[in-house]
Amino acid sequence: MKLTQKKIDDYNIELTVTEDAAEFSKAIKRAAKMLGDRVNIPGFRKGKVPQAILERQVGKKAIIDEASNALLQQSTRKALQTLNLVPVSENKADVLTNEEGKDFVFTLTFTPFPKVELGEYKNLDAEKVVEPVTDEDVAKQLETLRGHHANLIDAAEGDAIVDGDFITLDYTGTINGEKFAGGEAKDAPLEIGAHKFIGDFEEQLIGAKVGEERTVKVAFPDDYHAKDLAGRDAEFACKINSIKHRELPELNDEFVQKVSTFKTLDEYKADIRKNMETNAERRAVENQRQAIIDKAVDNMTVDLPPVMIDNRVTQMINELDANLRTQGMSLEQYMAFSGVDMDRMREDHRESAKKNVLTDIMLDQVATVEKIQVTEPELNYEIAMMAQMYRTPPKQIAKFLQDSGQILNIVETIRRRKATKFILDNSAIAAKAKPAPAPEAAEEPVAKDATPTEEIKEPVVKKDAAPAE
Repeated sequence: MKLTQKKIDDYNIELTVTEDAAEFSKAIKRAAKMLGDRVNIPGFRKGKVPQAILERQVGKKAIIDEASNALLQQSTRKALQTLNLVPVSENKADVLTNEEGKDFVFTLTFTPFPKVELGEYKNLDAEKVVEPVTDEDVAKQLETLRGHHANLIDAAEGDAIVDGDFITLDYTGTINGEKFAGGEAKDAPLEIGAHKFIGDFEEQLIGAKVGEERTVKVAFPDDYHAKDLAGRDAEFACKINSIKHRELPELNDEFVQKVSTFKTLDEYKADIRKNMETNAERRAVENQRQAIIDKAVDNMTVDLPPVMIDNRVTQMINELDANLRTQGMSLEQYMAFSGVDMDRMREDHRESAKKNVLTDIMLDQVATVEKIQVTEPELNYEIAMMAQMYRTPPKQIAKFLQDSGQILNIVETIRRRKATKFILDNSAIAAKAKPAPAPEAAEEPVAKDATPTEEIKEPVVKKDAAPAE
């Protein structure tokens, strides 16, 4: 095999692969045998058809094509392994020469995994910032609680709409006097102040009374999901059908006794403050740890190919789609509700996708340098936890992961988690705390109550399912 590598641009390369004529001749013989095993030719047993007879029956081109496809796949794997290249985009293969008696030549065009230079990832430090809990924060929490227990009462005759009211209305939207699709509704429910409608639509209804007609003028956002409406001015002829005021309960000891186990408002306030301070401390620790991981990412040098970000954006949107479907909503409905199209959604995910890809690359590199591997017990523990979550036998989960090719994704997840722990354990904050060494939880034997014991007597994934580095 001869290999020639050519750089196309900053991220893509073209690889020319040449297999000599003798190798292609062997591939043709193998292809003829494979076709002979599949084709019924009167007078011959399968697998015993002479190549000359087979050529007359199926055509020489069919044999050449079969040989080309097989050799292309085989040579591609070998070439990438030889050059230690990992494509992060689809390979575009073009066969240049596949004539019998001549060298077999083809090109591969793809984006290879970028060169990575790890920076400092040990002894990193970050400040822990705990946001103080104020009396105002506690008061807001109490107001939210009151809102959850509010009663809706019909507005008295002559009452006008105020912020926070729930109303129903008829509306008809027009642009330049012409109606447009989706711009008309009867008895539509609306919470004033929830900003479910575009612009200041809701605010313009404040002060209106039941039966009153009012014209609302708004402008559709430039990035509105319906391209024919984006950036255009519209008028809505509205008629108010009903108004309900939100009646908040009085904040006193009696209310507290109804919604909690406490007897007085002061006791309840103290408990709210305590919980908010606990959450603030937890967030501060999480943010501090994330800041250390972010520093390790920032210290790394890598020119990230755009296709890697695009692939992660696609993955994130697919995951969102799957989650929405479990809630009975389609991605299209979600986009319409959110007022975005696919281009806007992809752009909104791009920065997060880039950060995720960079973090994964950094963690993978640290895991490689530090020789972090995933053990069989760790993998089986992860599968046992998944089995418990989905209430499915571990062996069934393991079989699904192996059959679907997702087992390596689980291995990657565990390995990155261990790399994260390694970075944090070797950070400046860990050195300051001087914690006593403790074994990793994933390496501990699975607790008896972690999953049905009947299902984990034997390992559910064997050693060869999680290849070492």
